[in-house]
Amino acid sequence: MLTFVIGGARSGKSALAERVVRATKGRPVYIATAEAWDDEMRARIARHRDDRGAGWHTVEAPRDLPGALAGIAGTDAVLIDCATLWLSNQMLAESDLPQVTEDWLAALAACPAPVVIVSNEVGQGIVPDNALARRFRDEQGRLNQQLAARANCVVTVIAGLPLVLKGSLPAGVAP
Repeated sequence: MLTFVIGGARSGKSALAERVVRATKGRPVYIATAEAWDDEMRARIARHRDDRGAGWHTVEAPRDLPGALAGIAGTDAVLIDCATLWLSNQMLAESDLPQVTEDWLAALAACPAPVVIVSNEVGQGIVPDNALARRFRDEQGRLNQQLAARANCVVTVIAGLPLVLKGSLPAGVAP
């Protein structure tokens, strides 16, 4: 089972994704893709951790999502937060994007546990003014399309309100 939660910054997508994971009744595993390069990012990570509360097993995987997913059991419920930071990390590392994306998608298909992926919708704003930003926007759009195509459930979140685009939310997760 793959659930894809997409939305803008501060839309409420992570909070919804956490509710979906909790509704599965598996051991909640949070796979974090953020890297704390400065004090502001450290504070964001701490706030996310506090918002989740106790009981989550956290795996730090800024670039190696296939490796993180390889350690998942069928009794787990996984939240990957987020595809956007993972893509940024890959681009900054000058990774072979088609290959690392293919590897991640294969690991998702092989994962024995339900997975919820959070991602940002970055293509609804103005056209960026530089080549790197335009490339990032384009790559994020392609990645989001691939994830949505494979997902059983796709939800967009706007102003804290989820809108189901494909499939349905699990029982117990109020829209």
